[in-house]
Amino acid sequence: MTDEEKKLLSTFETQLRHLIFLHDELRRENAALRQELNAKEDECQKVQADFRELEQRYTDLKTATTISLNGSDVRETKLRLSKLVREVDKCIALLNE
Repeated sequence: MTDEEKKLLSTFETQLRHLIFLHDELRRENAALRQELNAKEDECQKVQADFRELEQRYTDLKTATTISLNGSDVRETKLRLSKLVREVDKCIALLNE
Protein backbone atom coordinates (compact mmCIF):
# COMPACT_ATOMS: atom_id res chain seq x y z
CA MET A 1 0.00 0.00 0.00
CA THR A 2 1.31 3.41 -0.87
CA ASP A 3 1.47 6.32 1.52
CA GLU A 4 -1.36 8.04 -0.30
CA GLU A 5 -3.59 4.96 0.07
CA LYS A 6 -2.71 4.72 3.76
CA LYS A 7 -3.57 8.38 4.20
CA LEU A 8 -6.92 7.88 2.40
CA LEU A 9 -7.69 4.82 4.51
CA SER A 10 -6.85 6.71 7.69
CA THR A 11 -9.08 9.62 6.65
CA PHE A 12 -11.87 7.19 5.82
CA GLU A 13 -11.55 5.47 9.21
CA THR A 14 -11.60 8.83 11.00
CA GLN A 15 -14.70 9.96 9.13
CA LEU A 16 -16.41 6.62 9.72
CA ARG A 17 -15.72 6.78 13.46
CA HIS A 18 -17.02 10.33 13.53
CA LEU A 19 -20.21 9.24 11.73
CA ILE A 20 -20.68 6.35 14.17
CA PHE A 21 -20.22 8.77 17.08
CA LEU A 22 -22.78 11.17 15.58
CA HIS A 23 -25.18 8.27 15.01
CA ASP A 24 -24.91 7.17 18.64
CA GLU A 25 -25.37 10.74 19.83
CA LEU A 26 -28.49 11.15 17.70
CA ARG A 27 -29.90 7.87 19.01
CA ARG A 28 -29.46 9.07 22.59
CA GLU A 29 -31.07 12.41 21.75
CA ASN A 30 -33.93 10.61 20.02
CA ALA A 31 -34.52 8.41 23.07
CA ALA A 32 -34.54 11.46 25.35
CA LEU A 33 -37.00 13.24 23.06
CA ARG A 34 -39.26 10.20 23.00
CA GLN A 35 -39.31 10.13 26.80
CA GLU A 36 -40.12 13.83 26.88
CA LEU A 37 -42.88 13.32 24.33
CA ASN A 38 -44.39 10.50 26.38
CA ALA A 39 -44.29 12.66 29.49
CA LYS A 40 -46.01 15.53 27.63
CA GLU A 41 -48.66 13.16 26.25
CA ASP A 42 -49.35 11.87 29.76
CA GLU A 43 -49.59 15.43 31.02
CA CYS A 44 -51.92 16.34 28.17
CA GLN A 45 -54.19 13.39 28.94
CA LYS A 46 -54.30 14.42 32.60
CA VAL A 47 -55.21 18.00 31.68
CA GLN A 48 -57.94 16.74 29.34
CA ALA A 49 -59.33 14.50 32.07
CA ASP A 50 -59.29 17.42 34.51
CA PHE A 51 -61.03 19.57 31.93
CA ARG A 52 -63.76 16.97 31.38
CA GLU A 53 -64.26 16.64 35.13
CA LEU A 54 -64.47 20.41 35.60
CA GLU A 55 -66.84 20.70 32.67
CA GLN A 56 -69.10 18.05 34.23
CA ARG A 57 -68.95 19.77 37.60
CA TYR A 58 -69.85 23.07 35.93
CA THR A 59 -72.82 21.45 34.20
CA ASP A 60 -73.92 19.94 37.51
CA LEU A 61 -73.58 23.31 39.20
CA LYS A 62 -75.65 24.97 36.47
CA THR A 63 -78.31 22.29 36.90
CA ALA A 64 -78.34 22.73 40.67
CA THR A 65 -78.50 26.50 40.33
CA THR A 66 -81.30 26.26 37.80
CA ILE A 67 -83.30 23.94 40.00
CA SER A 68 -82.87 26.12 43.09
CA LEU A 69 -84.10 29.18 41.29
CA ASN A 70 -85.85 32.34 42.07
CA GLY A 71 -89.31 32.88 40.59
CA SER A 72 -87.96 34.63 37.50
CA ASP A 73 -86.09 31.61 36.08
CA VAL A 74 -89.01 29.18 35.84
CA ARG A 75 -88.88 28.95 32.04
CA GLU A 76 -85.15 28.21 32.00
CA THR A 77 -85.61 25.57 34.68
CA LYS A 78 -88.35 23.85 32.71
CA LEU A 79 -86.19 23.81 29.59
CA ARG A 80 -83.23 22.41 31.50
CA LEU A 81 -85.33 19.70 33.16
CA SER A 82 -86.89 18.80 29.80
CA LYS A 83 -83.42 18.41 28.33
CA LEU A 84 -82.38 16.17 31.23
CA VAL A 85 -85.51 14.04 30.80
CA ARG A 86 -84.78 13.66 27.06
CA GLU A 87 -81.21 12.57 27.87
CA VAL A 88 -82.51 9.98 30.35
CA ASP A 89 -85.02 8.73 27.76
CA LYS A 90 -82.22 8.36 25.19
CA CYS A 91 -80.17 6.38 27.67
CA ILE A 92 -83.07 4.10 28.45
CA ALA A 93 -83.73 3.58 24.74
CA LEU A 94 -80.06 2.66 24.20
CA LEU A 95 -80.18 0.19 27.09
CA ASN A 96 -83.31 -1.45 25.64
CA GLU A 97 -81.64 -2.09 22.27
